[in-house]
Amino acid sequence: MRKDAKIYVAGHNGLVGSAILRQLKEEGYQNFILRNSSELDLRDTQAVATFFASEKPEYVFLAAAKVGGIAANNTYRGEFIYDNLMIQNNVIHQSYVHGVKKLLFLGSTCIYPKNAPQPMREDYLLTDVLEYTNEPYAIAKIAGIKMCESYNLQYGTNFISAMPTNLYGPHDNFDLEKAHVLPALLRKIHLGKALQNNDWQTIRKDLKALPIAGIDGDSSEDKITAVLSDFGIEKNDKVEVEIWGSGKPRRELLWVEDMAKACTFLMNHHNAETSLQMDNEVRNTHINIGTGSDITIADLADLIKIVVGFEGDFVFNTDKPDGTYRKLTDVTKINKMGWTAEVTLAEGIEKMYSWYISS
Repeated sequence: MRKDAKIYVAGHNGLVGSAILRQLKEEGYQNFILRNSSELDLRDTQAVATFFASEKPEYVFLAAAKVGGIAANNTYRGEFIYDNLMIQNNVIHQSYVHGVKKLLFLGSTCIYPKNAPQPMREDYLLTDVLEYTNEPYAIAKIAGIKMCESYNLQYGTNFISAMPTNLYGPHDNFDLEKAHVLPALLRKIHLGKALQNNDWQTIRKDLKALPIAGIDGDSSEDKITAVLSDFGIEKNDKVEVEIWGSGKPRRELLWVEDMAKACTFLMNHHNAETSLQMDNEVRNTHINIGTGSDITIADLADLIKIVVGFEGDFVFNTDKPDGTYRKLTDVTKINKMGWTAEVTLAEGIEKMYSWYISS
């Protein structure tokens, strides 16, 4: 990409998109087209068509998506499949219609079967059933991969797909009803520490920034204590923080700024035609982005506990779902191209917690 190329980052306010935008700026790119969701609803076909006709981007990073943790995925199943299909269908199709030079579609490693062999290679896609709790989201992302592949084959586009593992970092979602495991645990443990220390100033500051179930920092101590208890943060002799499931499932976690570096790397060093197989079938052209290592949720909680300085206990609620037992990516493909993750999990959690308490 030329430094003055016209670049559209779809979803630039989110965890993924904001990291990509920061990385592009750091690398010297300067000509961006940006719209927030109130300015452009990517589910609106006509609005997206008008936007592309008017702005004519040369390169597109498709990071816009409806995302969430186990609870959100399983509760809002219709929204997750509809919103994600509409967003990606509109952006990918209009990128073709208006001659975008290159598009990067971002998905997730939840596209792989629930019981896929570990680590998960790109060619494990569509070899078995998906994890039920996030099936609608996964199916939408699989459709995005196949749409890029199909447009490349029929129309000669240069649309590539990357599947990052679980991401975390600045601008993550800390809503306890919808957050992924790491930001949810970090916030719960942060609030647990404050509750243990009777630090109501910290608790009220946190809830003022992000209310929980309608309870904000101006609510009474009784109401705040009750809502914290509802979300698994409860003070007895010690503060106990509830963790969904057994704590045994393993998760691979990637610092979002490492992911952003991988995205700009792929846009500059990888083209759709290099993925196409020279036979009658073209499959699995997407590329995994990850660290190649994982950790149990219980050990992750202990690591966060150390960083935050929490002295309470964890309670594992085995009535709640574990989700997929293991999701470790095989990153051989992207490593061979010349990209590897740089930030360790311990370093990343420290960075994320510093960002959280200062923001």
